Amino acid sequence: MPTDRPPLAIRMHAADNVAIVANDGGLPAGTVLPDGLTLRDKVPQGHKVALTDIAAGGVVRRYNVPVGYARQSIAAGSWVHERLLDIPPARALQGLPMATVAAPDWAPLQGYSFDGFVNADGSVGTRNLLAITTTVQCVAGVVGIAAERIRTELLPQFPHVDGVVALEHTYGCGVAIDAPGAEIPQRTLRHISQNPNFGGELLMVSLGCEKLQPDRLIPPGTIALRPEGQPLNNVCLQDDAHVGFMSMIDEIVQRARPILQRLNARRRTTVSASKLVVGVQCGGSDAFSGVTANPAVGAMADLVVRAGGTVMFSENTEVRDSVEQLTSRAATPEVAEAIVRELGWYDAYLDRGRVDRAANTSPGNKAGGLSNIAEKAMGSVIKSGSAAIAHVLPPGEKLKADQTGLVFAATPASDFICGTLQLAAGMNVHVFTTGRGTPYGLAACPVVKVATRSDLARRWHDLMDVNAGRIADGEQTIEEAGWALFHLLLDVASGRKKTWAEHWKLHNALVLFNPAPVT
Repeated sequence: MPTDRPPLAIRMHAADNVAIVANDGGLPAGTVLPDGLTLRDKVPQGHKVALTDIAAGGVVRRYNVPVGYARQSIAAGSWVHERLLDIPPARALQGLPMATVAAPDWAPLQGYSFDGFVNADGSVGTRNLLAITTTVQCVAGVVGIAAERIRTELLPQFPHVDGVVALEHTYGCGVAIDAPGAEIPQRTLRHISQNPNFGGELLMVSLGCEKLQPDRLIPPGTIALRPEGQPLNNVCLQDDAHVGFMSMIDEIVQRARPILQRLNARRRTTVSASKLVVGVQCGGSDAFSGVTANPAVGAMADLVVRAGGTVMFSENTEVRDSVEQLTSRAATPEVAEAIVRELGWYDAYLDRGRVDRAANTSPGNKAGGLSNIAEKAMGSVIKSGSAAIAHVLPPGEKLKADQTGLVFAATPASDFICGTLQLAAGMNVHVFTTGRGTPYGLAACPVVKVATRSDLARRWHDLMDVNAGRIADGEQTIEEAGWALFHLLLDVASGRKKTWAEHWKLHNALVLFNPAPVT
């Protein structure tokens, strides 16, 4: 927002007693807002200003929900920041409204399509990638060198293959492999190997002595990548046949060639938009996340669901304070009970670490105007749109073919862990919103980055794909932004457009969620 714009404070609901300052750089003390309120303090951009006098112990209300209780009296026009607020207690997981909200009465959205790579199991890839699965972190260096050699020596011969992805991680040995919770990272890695963008092919590299043995990771007959009685396509570095480092590299490169030949024979086919599997997530959130970017993503999510596609929203701690909204929107009581089960499990997981949901909020969140997790949650859950929640997915599980619509994929809120788990679930395109800014990306999947503020979009012009700050600037409605994002997704899924993260080859490492002990 240009500095010559008049003062603007955004109030989310008529019952709110705070609003957020929208102007770049904030507003100085003495500024008179359009409603006549004079600021008593300098208020940074995205931060809250009290619209009325708030007594000590009084409710501070945003989104028409309590986001805090005043620790002291707060005069109208004052800056309301986290040091003045006590966080509301978390809603108990008992006595919740269960599947009480009727699903929207939408007409199906027909006639939309994208060009993707159709797999044998009916899933559709948005990219055509060679993936190299690893059983243990010990092999990561070797696989990294082999992957680079494949890129430089082989990929030029196979122009229809989009790239090589090494599925590196920090698991596989030095762990309590049979402990409760250890199944989560194991099934996550198993299911990532089946991501639609990998074309139904498997190339594995193991060390030999690790706890996560190849047969444990991909048991015989369990998935299409390994039919019953068929050996794994695995390169074991400790095999006696390997004499010297280069023999290991040579075998990996040799095993990759026939897979590349098969992948190179694939061509994009026009398919219905119902084949989109979209993961939505936010990171580096600020007070605008719930005003601009996340509502736009929610509008886009509704369009994908209307088109018959799948949208996953996640981040347990960032929806925990919205649990009533989730259980009430569940399509059935059974779905509502599954939401409670997953959030209850995560409450217990945090309790074992002697922390609670309040540990989620980062210094950047607070600098961006989010006082606590209660306020952050209200802006986060809007990414899910307004569809009925059709399914709940535990961490590391993979979506079944009939699990379409809006899905709550129960994951930690960590950007990297959430993205990893959504890849395992079958995501073929990702939408990531940010207010503070992050260069987050995934090698296995295109990531569309949405900026919450125009200032961020201008400064990071070659990292942000979409400027949702136009909503706050009055240049675009939420509905218009949702449609624009939907059309962009179809172009990105078709390969007609590349995201900035793809352009720069920016990607984060996979991070497996391992709630079990490390030995």
